[in-house]
Amino acid sequence: MTRQNKSKKMASDLSNRINIGKDTKTKLIQVGIDSFEKLESIGSEQAFIRLQTIDPGAYLSLLYGLDGAIEGTKWNKLSPERKQALQQFYNMIKKK
Repeated sequence: MTRQNKSKKMASDLSNRINIGKDTKTKLIQVGIDSFEKLESIGSEQAFIRLQTIDPGAYLSLLYGLDGAIEGTKWNKLSPERKQALQQFYNMIKKK
């Protein structure tokens, strides 16, 4: 494996991302999100909806974590406005 390919593989590896632990990585792969690029293109909300198909008890903190991973920041460092938007989304889909 060349240095460039190794670097690219690391960049797309979900476990190298902030907020993505082993359990979350495993679940993301189960729902067809097997790289950071896929997570980024799908977005945190759609990824969360997919995750709920295999984990109906997924909590708001997971949604924050996915969003933080995409933004490259700890979930608890998301802006209050972003957290509020995510909470509204979470409340909307939990009612269904």
